[in-house]
Amino acid sequence: MAQFYSAKRRVTTRQTITVTIHDLDAFGQGVARHQGKTLFVSGALPGEQVEVELQEDKRQYARGRARRILQPSEQRVTPRCPYFTVCGGCQQQHASQELQQQSKANALAHLLTRETAQATRVDEIIGDSAYGYRRRARLGLQYQAKTQTLTMGFRKTASNDLVSIDHCPILKPELDALLVPLRACLASLQAVRRLGHVELVQADNGPVLVLRHLDALSVGDRQKLERFSHEHQLALFLAPDSEQLQHISGEPPYYMSHQLKLSFSPRDFIQVNDAVNQKMVAKALEWLDLQPHDRVLDLFCGMGNFTVPIAKAAQNVVGVEGVAALTAQGAYNARQNCLENITFFHENLEEDVTCQPWAAHGFDKVLLDPARAGAAGVMQHIVKLAPQRIVYVSCNPTTLARDSQVLLSSGYQLERVAMLDMFPHTGHLESMVLFGKT
Repeated sequence: MAQFYSAKRRVTTRQTITVTIHDLDAFGQGVARHQGKTLFVSGALPGEQVEVELQEDKRQYARGRARRILQPSEQRVTPRCPYFTVCGGCQQQHASQELQQQSKANALAHLLTRETAQATRVDEIIGDSAYGYRRRARLGLQYQAKTQTLTMGFRKTASNDLVSIDHCPILKPELDALLVPLRACLASLQAVRRLGHVELVQADNGPVLVLRHLDALSVGDRQKLERFSHEHQLALFLAPDSEQLQHISGEPPYYMSHQLKLSFSPRDFIQVNDAVNQKMVAKALEWLDLQPHDRVLDLFCGMGNFTVPIAKAAQNVVGVEGVAALTAQGAYNARQNCLENITFFHENLEEDVTCQPWAAHGFDKVLLDPARAGAAGVMQHIVKLAPQRIVYVSCNPTTLARDSQVLLSSGYQLERVAMLDMFPHTGHLESMVLFGKT
């Protein structure tokens, strides 16, 4: 079937070809060669002979989808999710966990080697269970007027439409068990046509539900929601807009980390994979090699995920964060754990940091955990601080590679690299690296 595109796109003809897959990229696509170009094939694994329908043909690469697996890989597994390939949440449930992890580790090593011009290998993979790991989820809500039903679920692949789900095997079991009764409760509300989304969080002291509603709720609707929260022993929060958060019932959420209690607001950023987060924090503490006399700087510190555990082993810790609410939550967590050697600063780390109050302090060790944009604004200042060790936690290998160049050109060496399997079955590639001063 011929398909004609606008002048901005190449004219291609949908055709079916047979190729052998030789690699898996970090996003779960099989990689092959066809007519001298790299071909990315969704749904295919290394070693497989695949019948592929071409979907996009560019000058330097092409994309397609696997129509038929002629020779399956031993690493191919049966996806546990009935919505796999329809729901946009997971892309790699057809691949074994070992293959997923190794492909991400290979992609990370290749990128760092290419961008830093320094041969780099991944020393370890930090992971845990591939299912039942996700302690946070946001589900969309759409009222279908024709059928008078409420759809609750995740976005379809490459679409704004929702997949109505009854079961999600990557969610914590406590959250997965709430899906069916929660949809039934929401569908019974008078405000069913004016609901935005729901957020579910599994705290160590129980589930948390946040409902975004677009109009004021009636007394009857609020009573139904409150009864639901009591029946299912969860904390209920209502969000009438993007700024307000009303605590209706249940205890404020918290999680434990290294025998420390870390409280958080349902809208605060926390790592969704608790098991990997615990291992990540432990590895960061090990790499920092904390001593009782150390002064440590934690940049992009959030509500103290690293800051508070570091304070147990160091003399002083300074945490810097750009979100005021997180800074306040971090200070609260320090107080409730009786840690008086932490100081938090609310500062914009994307602007000139040289005049910020923490910048003149001396530090022996630095940890930074920036967002996807990386930490370009602070890298030169970290060099000026000349810490002995730097641990960089990254959710974007491209900005990690860019920022690493600043340290490498200033006399630091890349000593350890870990791939963090924080999001099994997805294309998210997280990592943690250690730099040492020569």
